[in-house]
Amino acid sequence: VQLQASGGGSVQAGGSLRLSCKASGRTFRWYDMAWFRQAPGNEREFVAGISRDTDIYYADSVKGRFTISRNIAKTIAYLQMDGLTPGDTAVYYCAADRSGVYDSAQSYESWGQGTQVTVSS
Repeated sequence: VQLQASGGGSVQAGGSLRLSCKASGRTFRWYDMAWFRQAPGNEREFVAGISRDTDIYYADSVKGRFTISRNIAKTIAYLQMDGLTPGDTAVYYCAADRSGVYDSAQSYESWGQGTQVTVSS
């Protein structure tokens, strides 16, 4: 599956953004989806994931602030980000795989190109 991420931008602390990950192909419903992020000098870290059965997982750092969802008909996965802080500044990537939701980037077979999120204080 091919992925196209969008929706990044620059916001002030406390603001919101919604990221979208458009997937190509008719097999989207069989994929487990996830969002990762990578700040300069840091490793790519798991943010949130949603399985094909809509089981949802979040990193502790974003629980209560971020919401992951998916629209099967539109083949899009979303990441709603509220209460953003400067610590959320990173390039955000969506990822897909068929073996489950894992917090390791190595577990995913497909990646979007990344979208920049910048949060100023």
